[in-house]
Amino acid sequence: MAKKEATTKKAAEVKETTAKKTTTTKKAAAKTQTTAAINAENVGFKAGDVYQALAAAEKALSVKEIADAAKISEVETLLGIGWLFKEGKLNATEDNKVALA
Repeated sequence: MAKKEATTKKAAEVKETTAKKTTTTKKAAAKTQTTAAINAENVGFKAGDVYQALAAAEKALSVKEIADAAKISEVETLLGIGWLFKEGKLNATEDNKVALA
């Protein structure tokens, strides 16, 4: 009988640990999600923010550096970079940075 109780107790501990890990993972995923309005006006404004950040820096910057300088999310930064690439206003460097053309 003692063996059955030990097995049941062990199974309960495993379930509890798994539940804690799942909750932590969901909370972390929720914090990292960023929503951005995807419309021409908003993306155009983000492109302007990206352009101004690069112009002020006068050097190539990474996506994170641009986001920090422009005070926008990395998702919004990528939207703006895409807009500016399409217009031919940016060049990519070999070290995954972006500079004004």
